Amino acid sequence: MTDTTLNLAAANRIIEAALAHGATLALKPLSVAVLDAGGHLIAFARQDRSSNLRPQIAIGKASGALDLGVSSRKIADMAAERPSFIGAAVGIAHAGLIPAAGGVLIHTAAGAVIGAVGVTGDTSDNDEACALHGIAASGLIAGQ
Repeated sequence: MTDTTLNLAAANRIIEAALAHGATLALKPLSVAVLDAGGHLIAFARQDRSSNLRPQIAIGKASGALDLGVSSRKIADMAAERPSFIGAAVGIAHAGLIPAAGGVLIHTAAGAVIGAVGVTGDTSDNDEACALHGIAASGLIAGQ
């Protein structure tokens, strides 16, 4: 992997590390999506017994972070401060927008966004912790 791209091998490492962290914490079944900087799905995994809407939620958390350039936690804060704006943005977001923690941007060392991770299945704080762990364990840099 170069410093400016996110490939399948790196995406799978992120997913494996995020799911392993969830197992360590004994979380509910997780779903993890990794998108490239253009918002295209690179890799996805859904643990057994994950509910049916989890793929769309994981993708929506990651996609919303890419679309607005901030973590989905910050999007949740924006939703509390400016609900009309986020309500309108949901309708134009290209692959969804979920205003809850668990969507985290992935940066290069120089600060360029190369993708995002979305995790869902447990509490939003736990989802985000797994996303951050997956990124860090893969040797990449999380952006907030």
